[in-house]
Amino acid sequence: MRQVPIKLGPLALLLTVISICLTTLAILTFTTAEADRRLADHFADTVETRYRLESQGQSFLKEVEEAASAGNPGLLAAYQTEEYNVYENTIEDGGASLTVRVRYEGDHGRILSWKLEHSWEEDTDVNVWNGLGW
Repeated sequence: MRQVPIKLGPLALLLTVISICLTTLAILTFTTAEADRRLADHFADTVETRYRLESQGQSFLKEVEEAASAGNPGLLAAYQTEEYNVYENTIEDGGASLTVRVRYEGDHGRILSWKLEHSWEEDTDVNVWNGLGW
């Protein structure tokens, strides 16, 4: 009986290509997972800052209500605006700020403004394309 020789050249080339493809896909998977984790961490920090500001804004509303119901508006002199019975407080935290304006008359208050802002600076360092250069 005659044996047929096995040629390992094409098989070795196929296994090499498969190994390179699997390695590339594994690297892309880990890179994408790390980018997703960083994005999720950034979002979590933003949400935490926002909720902290919202909580402090609610505390300000409670403080205004307690001072107004006690009949002692002098406690709120630091928050008084030029308008009658309108109090304003700006709370800053982590590059974000919350501005709360409330009018309190009698036994009830009315929120005039509840504005949450995030500060940012334009990134002008990156020059992606400056035209055709003519």
